[in-house]
Amino acid sequence: MNTGMSGSAGTAVSQQISHSVMNRIVEELSEEERKRLVYLCGALDSERCADHVREMLLMLMEQEQMNRQLLMELMVRMQRYDLLKCVLNTTRTEAERLLKNSNNLSEYRILMDELSENLSSSDLKSLVFLLRGTLPTEKAEKIECFLDLVVELERLDLISSSRMEVMEQNLRAIHRVDLARRLSQYQSRAERPEHKPTMKNTLWRPCLSATPNSLSGIPPTSCGKRQVLSRPCAASAAVLQRSSISQRCERVEDEYRMQSRTRGLCVIIDCVGTEGVFLQQLFESLSFRVSLHSLLSVQDMLSTLQDVSKQREHYTADAFICCIISRRCSSGLLGTDPRGSGLGLDYIRQLFTPEFCPGLAGKPKLFFIQSYEVSGGPQGRGRAQIWDYEDGELETDGPAVASYRPEVLPADADVFWSHCSTEEHQLKMVNHRSVYLQSLRGELQEAQRRRIHMVDVHMAVNGAVYDHNYKHPRSSYSVNLRHTLRKHVYFC
Repeated sequence: MNTGMSGSAGTAVSQQISHSVMNRIVEELSEEERKRLVYLCGALDSERCADHVREMLLMLMEQEQMNRQLLMELMVRMQRYDLLKCVLNTTRTEAERLLKNSNNLSEYRILMDELSENLSSSDLKSLVFLLRGTLPTEKAEKIECFLDLVVELERLDLISSSRMEVMEQNLRAIHRVDLARRLSQYQSRAERPEHKPTMKNTLWRPCLSATPNSLSGIPPTSCGKRQVLSRPCAASAAVLQRSSISQRCERVEDEYRMQSRTRGLCVIIDCVGTEGVFLQQLFESLSFRVSLHSLLSVQDMLSTLQDVSKQREHYTADAFICCIISRRCSSGLLGTDPRGSGLGLDYIRQLFTPEFCPGLAGKPKLFFIQSYEVSGGPQGRGRAQIWDYEDGELETDGPAVASYRPEVLPADADVFWSHCSTEEHQLKMVNHRSVYLQSLRGELQEAQRRRIHMVDVHMAVNGAVYDHNYKHPRSSYSVNLRHTLRKHVYFC
């Protein structure tokens, strides 16, 4: 990218930067300012140590990407007018005049930086809470500011300069409608042909890594040691641009096959008799063959799920869905039984792993559980826990496998597990309907019309549940999402 200015403005400022100037600026910046600078330069990195930032800026200088004009723009953006005057020998007024028509920094990244400045710590906590089922736990725990959150969502390909629906929905969910509108306005403007975002606004172009988790724009360095960085790939910027765009398009188009006339089997077990019929109508409209079972005991639930896992139609299906509505104690789902240890959730998942259900190997398996927690302590075993079987109890159409033990969880692939829990007393309310299930129905219908994938659907469900909890703290819901999907799931 050519960051130089044209015309008389370009000749008014010397574009060369000495290493001493660069070093002094880096040392004067706070850790948060370094993080902002790194992000504005286009890197997917939250590193803030001085050595790391210095190495990045020096490499940009070697690539002729970093010059005095760009450095001035960064200082103005971060309101470090003191550094403009003392280090770059430019006043604020002069810098703003020179940068009046500048377009060095990405408009999208400037917007994210401005949102970060306008979000309170409580707003940030609320956003992280809504996205806890999407972000890796270890990443969510390290988020300190909005830019950290944006970086993680960019790495997951859930937000970009042309894709902001996820963040807009969650900002509305935490009642920051003002910021959501700014995202909507930006996206509407960016969708017009004359304002299409281009690759020229991305400064940092590292060598592309083959590993999906290595999306950080800057190679990791140790803050305690100065590391000699190799020069970037010899490929031209155009080749890097095409590669980056191609990889992004491949990720967006990477989706599970959903082409069968009947996409697969959906089993619904409604042990409280409230919403099974509504779910049946929903998934039939999404082209699934639905098998609805009402008011089952624990033993009947077990038998039903075992029979379903053996169905031969899984081999020709595109996907599988399991919905369960049941009361629950600490050790499992109770069904219609008044007491006992119930059916373990881990056991349910195990029934549909490739070992026990080979017909679903490599296909998305979606579980939606609404449980109502019984009050009081453990109700006594009453019987052996329902997963305590001897070898040979579980029969499959494939080869024999070792018996399952609940403490040993397999490394499942292609599983989407959404579990919502609330208190049992809500079942006593007249015309009770689960906020979670009602929202799920609405969002899946909307997803079918607008082609929204399942992870984004669940974010919208999270937002609806969060909004309900905010308004009705005495009847709150807790939603937990865990998934190992390798591709997007669309129902359109």
